[in-house]
Amino acid sequence: MNYLAHIYLSGENELLKIGNFMADHIKGNKYKSYPQDIQKGILLHRQIDSFTDNNEVARNSKRRLNERYGLYRGIIIDILYDHFLAKNWHLYSDTQLENYTKEFYTLLQENYEILPEKIKHMSVYMIKDDWLKSYAQIEGIRQVLSGMNRRTGGKSQMDQAIHDLEDHYDDFEADFISFFDVLRQFAGDKLLEINKSFQ
Repeated sequence: MNYLAHIYLSGENELLKIGNFMADHIKGNKYKSYPQDIQKGILLHRQIDSFTDNNEVARNSKRRLNERYGLYRGIIIDILYDHFLAKNWHLYSDTQLENYTKEFYTLLQENYEILPEKIKHMSVYMIKDDWLKSYAQIEGIRQVLSGMNRRTGGKSQMDQAIHDLEDHYDDFEADFISFFDVLRQFAGDKLLEINKSFQ
């Protein structure tokens, strides 16, 4: 899953959201140097990623993509799923997406010093261009995919995945809705386990 989903699946704990958000940049046991709630977020992130990678619905989404993306197909699906989460936000939250994302940006700024350097740099652009809210629009996803393609020096061809999205839009959306219900339950159960492990 991508940024918006990881934040959402963290629940209401603010530091846990930060940990889940920045987890990709914390390797191995380095997470143990952070406050406990951030550690929990990092561990939850890893569990969510593992669950997603092994879920048959998410794998089916990957198979809908052109084979040219190779190992980048998983990243593309993460991004596309964030689009459908943002688009269907009203199904999952009573807080409007615009307000939710603003609250998270404020949280990022308040915890800026604890963020890994790459996340510090990225967060400036995320807030400035309101990435999380932009995911709700296809144009926002087009920009994300183009940016990811640039970061791979063009070898991923991820910018072309916008056409896959358009060609199989309803199928991807159905995959997401089916998968996200299961993922929400998994994340909630896993968070309970993680909290107990810190007691």
